[in-house]
Amino acid sequence: MSSRTIQVSPFDLVVFGGTGDLAARKLLPALYQRDRAGQLPDEGRIIGVARKALGHDGYLKFVRKSLHDHVKSVEVDEEALTRFLARIDFCAVDVTGESGWPELAEILAAGVERVRAFYYAVSPDLFATISTHIQQFNLVTPKSRVVVEKPLGTDGESARAVNAAISCVFSEHQVFRIDHYLGKETVQNLMALRFANRMFEPLWNSMHIDHIQITVAEELGVGERGGYYDGSGAMRDMVQNHILQLLCLTAMEPPDAFQADSVRDEKLKVLKSLRRIDERNAEQCTIRGQYRNGSVGGQPTQSYLQDIGQDESDTETFVAIRAEIANWRWAGVPFFLRTGKRLGNRTSEIVVNFRPISHSIFDHTAGRISQNRLIIRLQPDEGMTLEVMIKDPGPGGMRLRRIPLDMSFVETFGVSNPDAYERLLMDVIRGNQTLFMRHDEVAAAWRWIDPIIAAWHNTSQRVHHYAGGSWGPSASVALIERDGRTWLEDSD
Repeated sequence: MSSRTIQVSPFDLVVFGGTGDLAARKLLPALYQRDRAGQLPDEGRIIGVARKALGHDGYLKFVRKSLHDHVKSVEVDEEALTRFLARIDFCAVDVTGESGWPELAEILAAGVERVRAFYYAVSPDLFATISTHIQQFNLVTPKSRVVVEKPLGTDGESARAVNAAISCVFSEHQVFRIDHYLGKETVQNLMALRFANRMFEPLWNSMHIDHIQITVAEELGVGERGGYYDGSGAMRDMVQNHILQLLCLTAMEPPDAFQADSVRDEKLKVLKSLRRIDERNAEQCTIRGQYRNGSVGGQPTQSYLQDIGQDESDTETFVAIRAEIANWRWAGVPFFLRTGKRLGNRTSEIVVNFRPISHSIFDHTAGRISQNRLIIRLQPDEGMTLEVMIKDPGPGGMRLRRIPLDMSFVETFGVSNPDAYERLLMDVIRGNQTLFMRHDEVAAAWRWIDPIIAAWHNTSQRVHHYAGGSWGPSASVALIERDGRTWLEDSD
């Protein structure tokens, strides 16, 4: 089974931070794959912008190396690579000063009628400065868009300042706040599962669902991001954006249409309905953790303090939260959110645990009847599993067991899913904001997160230590077991 590829409109994509890690690992490989698939038109140009005076040939060497380093070797063929490199340009620009901007304006002048997208693959403290210079040199056209990466601020106030600076230059319909999790096939299939199948939506409420778990776990530590991470932590780095967006898509009401504002209106309602966590209940509803020495895949790992080269730090690398949504659909259903580094394995999943059956007609010889579960896997093996009870085949009476009805997207469709950035970059060119956050979503997320962080600070809620390669501190197990539930890897 294959999908139909439709070319996007002619465009100029300007990547600020064009020699950075994000461009090398994600943006350039994603654009190459879309070009290889025939989705980029001949008139599509990619313009790398950086402070380094690489020149055109130097930047082509950088692009070529990035593709060889971050694209599977079988997917890099010389014909496709030559075609892709032909659409690459480079401009050395001092984004905090005046040099290079006239040259960038001259490059863009040849494509004034095209879609013009500016990608800010740089530190958020440069967003305002770059936006001001874009306006100063008259680079904004009616078909312009701007893409901004997380983190969008470190709290509600700083996020408002960043949004205000961008909105001075770009209208809201031109702003694409990217969260790559929303570009994953499984995340979008969550909406298809709910709203294109009659069988699930009648069950998607507190009458039939016992609780929901959302886990985003990483095997890796902070790596080279230690400087940034120690000033951020897991709450700002993962919960405020990725985790809350997954929560919104899981819990939102059906939108009136699969259109940007209709979907984002419903996500906003979920964020506004989250029950407040602050100094009164943060200790009961949240757990902070930080990894110590351990072992992942049989290999010894360093502690967080060793990774960042510090003697002490109060920064959390693990967060577990018991959240509640105060509305008719979800009243009484706890949402257990969990994310961390140096955990048991790399996995992202949403686990919908249905309520037990009301009455069993089987006697004790049939065995225990386990609850049905729907497991939506975002990574590494994207797919869905529905766990149901069946009779164990064979004679000898009624014996029940739970089995998985498993669907792997790779096995079902016979192709690997594209990287999330491939879809999201094409949506930027199309002008489709459905999978991007609106400014009021960002503000609402921070309104829920800020009191939790403040409570941690004001009450000196301690950071629990956990061994690298484990599933976090034991306190996170206690958090969910107080409710009589267990995390997925601890259940039968």
